Amino acid sequence: MRYTRFERARIVGARALQISMGAPILVDVPDDLIDPIEISIMEYNEDVIPMTVKREG
Repeated sequence: MRYTRFERARIVGARALQISMGAPILVDVPDDLIDPIEISIMEYNEDVIPMTVKREG
């Protein structure tokens, strides 16, 4: 499924918040990478974020 840029931003932002609150990271990240947004973008690109989008219509 292709997401719009707004859906992508919502997914990455929500996942970054989860990571910053202590949620387990679902991909292997380098030791020097600590930014939750960058980590969530890596997870999004590897398609491992367990979120779905409901659309009207």
